[in-house]
Amino acid sequence: MSEEKVTRGVIVEVDFTMIDGASILFDITKEKLAGLGIDFSIKLEALHLAGGKMQGGFTELLEKLGKEADAVELANDIQAAFKEEVTKRFSSLMTSDVRNFIKKLTDREIKVVLSTRGDVEVLKEVCAELDNPLVVPYADTSKTYGGGKWDDWRRTLSANTLANILTVGITGSGHGVKAALLASVAAIAVVHDHVAYQDFGGADVAFDKFEEKIADEVIRVMHI
Repeated sequence: MSEEKVTRGVIVEVDFTMIDGASILFDITKEKLAGLGIDFSIKLEALHLAGGKMQGGFTELLEKLGKEADAVELANDIQAAFKEEVTKRFSSLMTSDVRNFIKKLTDREIKVVLSTRGDVEVLKEVCAELDNPLVVPYADTSKTYGGGKWDDWRRTLSANTLANILTVGITGSGHGVKAALLASVAAIAVVHDHVAYQDFGGADVAFDKFEEKIADEVIRVMHI
């Protein structure tokens, strides 16, 4: 009786690694909060929002600053604006680095899950040119400010039939590193300037941009 082949996988937080989503999210939030008379800063972001659920973070921030606004509506507006801005960048996503990264992994039969809060149908169109069944665009439903929490990683694993111990996560925040590790997923970090202050301890390796050689580190971490 033949055994089902075990699939190794990589989950990429596209919006925060291949794209500098942390800066995009900050700029959107700053603009939205300016309308409420709030001068949003990296310090306020780090204290009240980064790594947490958007709704709760905005509730705390508004209470702290004594501002009256609907935190749920604010969170929804920012998420919608972020989705729109990220999606605009999909047209230029397939750089040579991204293509070579994907090829190195899929040539070894490693599934590449491209997780996004952008319009996943647009991402599917972009990935269609690769004509590779091991490349899987995935709609991330996380409600966090920045990278997903540990249960978001677990949900992504389950939805893509991946085992945590056979999966590497590529994340764009220190909070994302910790979340991946809590989900028993090895973590590789891409540290864009906006989040460089965060603690990336626990990542197997960190890069300052998304590049082809991240695939080599994935292969090394997987011991194949």
